[in-house]
Amino acid sequence: MAILDFVVSLLVDISFSWMRMLIALLASILLGLAIGIFAARNERAEKIVMPIIDILQTLPILAFFPFVIYIIVGSLPGYVGINIAVIFLIITSMVWNIIFGAFEAVKTLPLEVSEVSKMYRMNGLGRLRKIWIPASMPKVVEQAMLSWSIGLFYLVTSEIFSTANSTYTVKYGIGVALTNLALSGNYFEYAVGIGIFILFVVLTRALLFAPLETFFSPYNDQKQRKHRFSNFMHRLKTPKFPKIHWHIKMIDLGHHNHSSRGANAASIAGAAKPTTKAGLMDKRVYALLAVAAALLLLLLLYRIGIISNQDLGYEYDVLVALAASFARIWLAFAVILVVSVPASVYLIFMTKHRNAYVTLFQVLASIPATILLPLIALELRNAPYHNELVAFVIFVLSGLWYVIFGTMSNRNAIQSSMLEAKKVFGVKGIKAWRYIYLQAIVPGLITGAVTCIAAEWNASIVAEHFTSTALGNGNVITSVGIGMGTYLDAQLTAGNYWLMALALINLTVMIILINRFLWKRAYNSVAKVYK
Repeated sequence: MAILDFVVSLLVDISFSWMRMLIALLASILLGLAIGIFAARNERAEKIVMPIIDILQTLPILAFFPFVIYIIVGSLPGYVGINIAVIFLIITSMVWNIIFGAFEAVKTLPLEVSEVSKMYRMNGLGRLRKIWIPASMPKVVEQAMLSWSIGLFYLVTSEIFSTANSTYTVKYGIGVALTNLALSGNYFEYAVGIGIFILFVVLTRALLFAPLETFFSPYNDQKQRKHRFSNFMHRLKTPKFPKIHWHIKMIDLGHHNHSSRGANAASIAGAAKPTTKAGLMDKRVYALLAVAAALLLLLLLYRIGIISNQDLGYEYDVLVALAASFARIWLAFAVILVVSVPASVYLIFMTKHRNAYVTLFQVLASIPATILLPLIALELRNAPYHNELVAFVIFVLSGLWYVIFGTMSNRNAIQSSMLEAKKVFGVKGIKAWRYIYLQAIVPGLITGAVTCIAAEWNASIVAEHFTSTALGNGNVITSVGIGMGTYLDAQLTAGNYWLMALALINLTVMIILINRFLWKRAYNSVAKVYK
């Protein structure tokens, strides 16, 4: 009877969590369609909206969660406010790749569609209902599946997120329930909870996303749903209307993105157009001039007394914390590459059981690292440098699957000539790795790397300093000495919101610079090779 009561309580908790997820997903789809279609159909809006979205989708949203709590719970106190804050956080993790999916789908529509709609004087609402939304939905559903996986990470994190105030903890949720069980040492019940969580993930894919994917897939748009477009053409009274294939063409490198918040990581590279040496020199000159101007402005502000020595000290503390987190994240990323590259090559080129492995990995990847964090922290509490080790493990678990799936998603774009060349010329060993395997996986590997780093920055907020009020005490479970997670929590506890803002500004600038000078160049370099 006790076991039955326990299972029922877990089902209640996960039902509340899934309700938050469904609300967030529906809101994300509506926002994604509205923003993506608007930007795709308005060139001026595209130039403004899409770069902003591109920046926002690479930022660690968890770093902004304390501000969300402060604003929303301050305006709507109590249980309603915290639930809205949790749903808002999940939306901010889901919506970006859905926006890019809708944008890409509408942007790549054949010109004939627009010409015929103008010929028959369809108004904006008619185009929206009969053309743009139907054309967007296959890509939106595809990205929604990814958004759901990403949202689970943020769901669990937001439910167990603590700011040393028990009123900021949701009463019902799978994140709270599992954290409570782990911290109480109820490992059997904790394992049962993990099993129920995985079961719900599998059922959601089977009962929600699989039917949606079948209904809205580009294949079914041409086969099973052919009559829908026939009816559309009949209503327009155009018997000679050209046949339109509603394939959603992939942009940039032509590979299928798997992430994250990184579902449109390739957008960092824009259209991946080759840059001339003269153009590159001009950009470097402009970049140097911008840096010089910024330094001169800071010097001027310091000289006239607007910036004090104390302010410079605060900036130094932020930079030290940022550098510490940067080092941990990239160390974990190096380990992820050591593991994921051989695994991806094996799955793409060597094994005949690829589908079985992918299914297994999808199940494992469905378990958010944040659910495992309390258990990992307890199990490693007696290990040397245990806080650093906990952070390292969470970083690896948070980013590993993005690289593997990002690389795997490119397997269909790998030219058959590569495999034929390997057989014909008998390329083996190191040469095969250098000239065949690594060359083939690079595009997907870059996409996975971008989304992996973004996921690790998000994980840093809890991996470097984790407290939980699941047991009502708000104790610190794990905390590194220096890092952005620790710094942000310390400033939040002290009420130094402007220092939190300073830290987030530095973090945002750093991420933008990395995207601009590392990932964009990497995409452009790969694009030149594959052209």
